[in-house]
Parts: sequence; C-alpha cells; structure tokens
Amino acid sequence: MKFSCEKETLLSLIGTASRAVTGKSAMPLLEGLLIQAEENTLTLTGYDLSMGIRTAAEVNVIEPGSAVLNARLFYDIVRKLPQDVIYLECNDNLQTTIKCGRAVFNLIATEADEYPALAEVSGETGFSLPQAMLKSMIAQTIFSVSDNESKPIHTGCLFELEGSRLNVVAVDGYRLSVRRETVEGISGDMKFVVPGSSLREIERILTEEDGEVEICPDKKNILFRIGQTTLITRLIDGEFLNYRAAIPAEFEHVVTADRHELITCIERVSLIVSEKLKNPVRLHFDGSYVQMSCITAVGKSYDECSFDGSIDDLEIGFNNRYMLDALRAAGDDTVKVQLKGPLNPMVISPLEGDRYTYLVLPVRLKAND
Repeated sequence: MKFSCEKETLLSLIGTASRAVTGKSAMPLLEGLLIQAEENTLTLTGYDLSMGIRTAAEVNVIEPGSAVLNARLFYDIVRKLPQDVIYLECNDNLQTTIKCGRAVFNLIATEADEYPALAEVSGETGFSLPQAMLKSMIAQTIFSVSDNESKPIHTGCLFELEGSRLNVVAVDGYRLSVRRETVEGISGDMKFVVPGSSLREIERILTEEDGEVEICPDKKNILFRIGQTTLITRLIDGEFLNYRAAIPAEFEHVVTADRHELITCIERVSLIVSEKLKNPVRLHFDGSYVQMSCITAVGKSYDECSFDGSIDDLEIGFNNRYMLDALRAAGDDTVKVQLKGPLNPMVISPLEGDRYTYLVLPVRLKAND
C-alpha cells in the first residue's frame, strides 16, 4: 500500500474513524484503524464491536492495499507532522513508513485480514433527513438519556416514525425530553432505540450545512450515512417507557416566561450548588412573580423573575441542572410553563405547536431546603 495526501485530509479521517475505537481492549486489534487504499480513495474504519465508523476521502493512491495501525499513535504522529503532503507506504512485511517534510516514522502495522467486519445492514426500510434537522433533534434530547445500565433501554433515544411525523424521545427517570418534526417525502411506521453514545458521535459528525443523512434500521443494527462517512451501531432491545402516558393531559397553571431571564435567574441561585453541595432550587410562585431560593452548607441564595400570567401561592422544588438543561434546549425566546401542583412535574413547551416537550419531575422539599 502506498498513498499521499494533505495532512488536514488525513487528520480529519483519523479523527472521525477514531471515535469508534476503544481506548483499551482485550483485543489489541480493536485499538487500531483499518486503512484501505484503492482507486484514489482512502478509507479508514474504526470498530469496537458495537459501533463502527467508516469514512473516506479522495487521495493519491500509488499502490492499493490495506493495513491496521494503532489509532492513538497514528493520530498523534499525523497531528505533529508539518503542514505538508504526507506519504505513507506499507510493504509486504507490514513495515510502514510515514514521511512528511523531513520527518520520518517507521512502524509495524497489523494484517488487515484479521480486522473484524462491520455489521451488515439491509437498508430496505431506510429514510432520509436534512442533516441540520437530525443534529438539532439529537442535541435537544440527548441530555435526558439515562446513564443507569440497570435499565439499558433508557440509555438510548427512541426514534418513532408515525407517517411523516418523527419523534425522538429520551428519559432518565427524573426528566423526559421529546422532539418532534414533520418530514417531507417519507411515510411509514417504525420505532427503534439508538444508543446515546452512538448518537453523540453522530451529532459531532453532522453539520449545519445543506445535505441529507440516510438512516437505515433493521432488526438489530442501524446505519447512518452522512456524506462520505458511515456509522453502524447496534440497536437497544427492550420496552421503552410509554412517554405519552407520563405527560399530564391537564394543568392547573399555564404561564409564559422569558426563557433567557429564567435561565439567568436559576444560574444565579445555583451558584451555591455543587456536586458536593446538592440541594434543590425552591420556586415560590406568587402572582406574576416566581421567587427562587436555595440553601446549602455554604449559605443561601435568592432571586426572582416575572412571567406572563398568575399563579397564587405554589411552592415546588427542582434539580437546578435538570431545569437548566430543558430551558437551554428549548431554544425559543419565550416558552410555555405548565404546572399542576407541588408534587407534579413541570412541563416546558413552545407557545404554539408541539415541536418539543420537556418534563422535569419535582424534588420533595424539606423545611430546611
């Protein structure tokens, strides 16, 4: 194998494919990247047996071939090379030479035939979305994915396609995030749960630019094709929460508030809260104002902000981070805040439509909170 390409091209390929490489593995081969050069195309693949990323770019292939190099070492070498054309050559004995400018590295590669093959996905039930749409749908739900492995199904996001309506749902037992979009040109019913760890990598690969992402699920795996990059990951099997039943059908109080003012107010009151000093933020609704306060071992904090509407004498406590995550994800300048009682969840939604729904469970308040 022998090829040459610009440093930035190679660095980008390694950086993308390496996201599927495990740091330490009982199989050293999984710490490597599969490098394949053929027909002026360089393809790099990373795989940890549950998620695989394959990405390609046009380069000058002098002699086709393949080999496996340690991902971390390969990335570190290329990152430190001068800004110039890189030449890589691997002979029949797997002795690999990387040259750039006056710098030369000699490494021993691993036989490519030993690298495990990525899972095959049929692609019969695929659909496409604009990249920017999928990126925002992931970003506005992923923070609610559970990290509790005792219930694996909730460590991923539910994708639910109903006709031309796509719902993405995440839940962790304390909060629920739902993001909805109507997608032109698709129809059908299907649902599947994609691991949160894989979605975080997809979010990084996606761009805000025009372009489609192809999504092809089958019974066990799912394929995301984004330009020259393909990500394949296992789906999570199990029964996802009936999220519709978890969202209250009616509310005692519905008000509107300036999202930025709410965020700023909660952030200020939360300055005395930390990982070691955890306590809920107490919200006391009185007329058209909400008074926020918090008490921890270091002291007390207080602030208040106004909203449109009126709620008389309602006191409720929330985890500050869960509230902030929901408000930051909402995106709109003004949001609708819906409440029922001190032991019922808060629901944040847009003024019109149902593009997103954020539900946060309250914290039972004690006298000294």
